[in-house]
Amino acid sequence: MSAPGLEGIMSETRTPSAVGPRPVLFEALAALGSSTDDPFIPEDAPFSPEQRVWLAGFLAGVRASTVDGAEAAARTPQLALHVLVGTQTGTAEAIAEDLGRAASGYGVATTTTGLDDVEVDKLPSMGHLVVITSTYGEGEMPDNAELFWEALQASTAPRLDGLKFSVLALGDSGYDGFCQAGKLIDTRLEQLGAERVLARVDCDVDYEEPAAAWTTQALSLFGALAPATTDGAPAPTVPAAAPAKKPGRTRSPWTRKTPFGATLAVNRVLSGAASSKEIRHYEFDLADSGIEYAAGDALGVMPSNDPALVDAIIAELDADADDAVDGSTLAERLTNGFEIRTPSKDLVAELAERSPDSELAGILALAQVETLDSWLRDRDILDLLRSTSVRFDADTLVDVLRPLQHRAYSISSSPLAADGRVHLTVASVRYAVGDRVHGGVASTHLADRVAEGGTSGIFVSANAAFRVPSDDDAPLIMVGPGTGIAPFRSFLQERRERGATGRNWLFFGDQHRAHDFIYEDELGELLTGGVLDRLDLAFSRDQREKVYVQTRMRENGKELYAWLEEGGHFAVCGDASRMAKDVDHALHELIAEHGGRSMEAAAEYVHTLKREKRYIRDVY
Repeated sequence: MSAPGLEGIMSETRTPSAVGPRPVLFEALAALGSSTDDPFIPEDAPFSPEQRVWLAGFLAGVRASTVDGAEAAARTPQLALHVLVGTQTGTAEAIAEDLGRAASGYGVATTTTGLDDVEVDKLPSMGHLVVITSTYGEGEMPDNAELFWEALQASTAPRLDGLKFSVLALGDSGYDGFCQAGKLIDTRLEQLGAERVLARVDCDVDYEEPAAAWTTQALSLFGALAPATTDGAPAPTVPAAAPAKKPGRTRSPWTRKTPFGATLAVNRVLSGAASSKEIRHYEFDLADSGIEYAAGDALGVMPSNDPALVDAIIAELDADADDAVDGSTLAERLTNGFEIRTPSKDLVAELAERSPDSELAGILALAQVETLDSWLRDRDILDLLRSTSVRFDADTLVDVLRPLQHRAYSISSSPLAADGRVHLTVASVRYAVGDRVHGGVASTHLADRVAEGGTSGIFVSANAAFRVPSDDDAPLIMVGPGTGIAPFRSFLQERRERGATGRNWLFFGDQHRAHDFIYEDELGELLTGGVLDRLDLAFSRDQREKVYVQTRMRENGKELYAWLEEGGHFAVCGDASRMAKDVDHALHELIAEHGGRSMEAAAEYVHTLKREKRYIRDVY
């Protein structure tokens, strides 16, 4: 797959035939004619969603160059459009980049800004804006939108009469708070008096097509808002300054839709034989893929489902593995096409409706999210099929399943040290329910179904909000228990290879030192080599009273606060539901105690750390 652009599109619009290539691009150009409508791109044109967005802008620009001078002037960038981005994994940022590339063809000049860099008091002067934001967890704002949202919903937020806007929301319908961050921002902007130019679009995990359609519509509608002078030409408004090009990587052709088949070079167990966990270290060979990544990024892994579970579901359906489904076989679709580990909401609803006397229907009728989540937590699709007397045929079942999604893991290597490879540190999820053993989809895919020398589809998910300090002299405090150590292994490698002089402090822990101290030898070498200045360990089950990383933070609160006062950065990786919240609470407390502040003043101190991008998180 080529990146969007004329060269990439031209390379993909030729299909062999007896009479030569099929010039789809030129068909689209010819379709312009003298029409004043939006550029028409044939539905069967072989373009990706992002290429359609780029091509629509390109064709609009071509039209502008073929009309008379006054109309051509009308199509040059005149409207200043602010693109505000809330992102956790980089998807929203990538959509904003696509919008920016296509904007000039619609008479629009864009400025892209992260929500954490937006002062709410400046919104009234922006005039025109779009917000592209993901939702984190169960309906929460992404980390880089948290402070913006606090200011926007405050009673002191300014009136926004005269501001025109649209919102693109990204989410996962498998969660109850589907697209909640985008919904909240969309509603609040309207409450403050802003005018919605285009209705909010909520995108599920297969976001490409609806995001591309929203982008094209938004640019067309905002482009039409450029003010006109009395002679019909646009007013000479000053467009938004083009943002400085960020240093970094070009857009990779490898995505979740087109993953790179990477060879697994290393698959070894890190945890001890007596550990209650199975933590493994993986290394993928990037070969000639051209894949680039940075310390702090995540790696998307495209898994396959457990063949034993696939066979059991087919047997439960009383179907045949070779039955035709969606242009393939039932076995292939259940193996590579659908989520069969986590039941979809559609399947739950269908089962409850068909079996109103079942336990599932009774729980669903309670309308208590926590109770339903608890009941579903350890059950897969086979468990649900066996929980009622309902019988599905194959076609009916696949209609209520969700597409199989990639899993993202924090990269545990620096490209400066990994020599053409990318490393992961992953806990294999395995547990028993009754007489059946269940397994995590991607973690057991890697552990059991991809042998060393085998291949798996991968791609990089950039995380620009989670990075090693750009100041090599700045102190760095890292909190990463269990597999949360992964990105901090990459951070330490990065700082070592860069010759950074800033001090490094790691809080690490797990259950038992004897069995769960992963990367112990490496950390010892980093200590003796002077790269790691402090290592505080918290092994919770090695003594009667449980000790966690936040315990060690409090014990060393005076020095930790001193590091922050010296310009230190504070980074956290791991479980969002408990660990990250406990660490955040401990951070507030020690700042209040050792800084002589009230809890309200400590909270403002933490807000300042976030605004300065000195408090960063990679939590899940």
